[in-house]
Amino acid sequence: MNYLFYGNAGVFAVKMISISYPFTNLAELVQEKAVSIAIGHFDGVHRGHQNVIRQAVDVARKEGMLSAVMTFSPHPKEVLGHGEHYYSCLTPLHKKQALFEELGVDIMYVMRFDLSFAAVSPSEFVSGVLRPLGVGHAVVGFDFTFGSKGAGNASTLLELCKPDIGVSIVEPLYDNGVKVSSTYTRDLLEQGNLDKANSLLGRPYEVSGTVVHGDGRGRTIGFPTANLELHDPYVAPKLGVYAITAWLDGVAYNGVLNHGMKPTFNKSEIKPVMEANLFDFDRDIYGKEIRVQFKAFIRSEQKFGSIDQLISQIAADAAQARAINQSL
Repeated sequence: MNYLFYGNAGVFAVKMISISYPFTNLAELVQEKAVSIAIGHFDGVHRGHQNVIRQAVDVARKEGMLSAVMTFSPHPKEVLGHGEHYYSCLTPLHKKQALFEELGVDIMYVMRFDLSFAAVSPSEFVSGVLRPLGVGHAVVGFDFTFGSKGAGNASTLLELCKPDIGVSIVEPLYDNGVKVSSTYTRDLLEQGNLDKANSLLGRPYEVSGTVVHGDGRGRTIGFPTANLELHDPYVAPKLGVYAITAWLDGVAYNGVLNHGMKPTFNKSEIKPVMEANLFDFDRDIYGKEIRVQFKAFIRSEQKFGSIDQLISQIAADAAQARAINQSL
């Protein structure tokens, strides 16, 4: 498996441009070259998405165009009232930007998705969005829909873009007969099937946040932890223990992470927390930015009858996490 990896957030070569329809600043949006653009929400930037984006990049390189991606914010299904499930995300915008850069994209258009844009017809999307942006080629997945009430599909786009905009329609990617999708990836993470989810993503699933003060109990039992306050509403993986790699100040540290309610110490229901124990590490990192990659699921969360049992299990989890990270 060839995983995509990227460093800590910073200055990206791929240019992020926020846009809303109708355009009021078109002169600022038009590029010096025609654009080959991949269109989709691309939450997760999984291997299926990567196929779509790579094709747009390939066309750009062959035709002397700029390569671009158009994504949408917030998630269209969230705006259209298809449930709170889509409030959470696999990849926030800044992570999409980093992953798009890995794929060779020049420009990331972030289209504001609101009820007004949702009412745009398929023909208006082509005439009022794609053509003004100087799109010379568009690449979409086979199940792409667009326009008011999803009236347009990939075939519609192909017809509406004639004769001046080329269109490529990318076939789906299957994993053992199941279509690779963001929904499938979300379900796998929530089930604790991290190996499969990471395989679909083409990289370890990850979250980022700030290290905040916890209750300090980890240090008292010999396993100090970094408590994460997440920056974005990530899709939450199954409660349990994971082998991880954490990035601090551009340096990677292996460790073990517990995602759960801490039932041994808490009898009343609380929000889930993520606590990471970094191996061979002893620094004060409160307030530091941290990025955590989930490498393997070790076990489900459980309640222990005594502190000694808890300590023994944490030691076993840490040993297993060390072995997993050494094998990867």
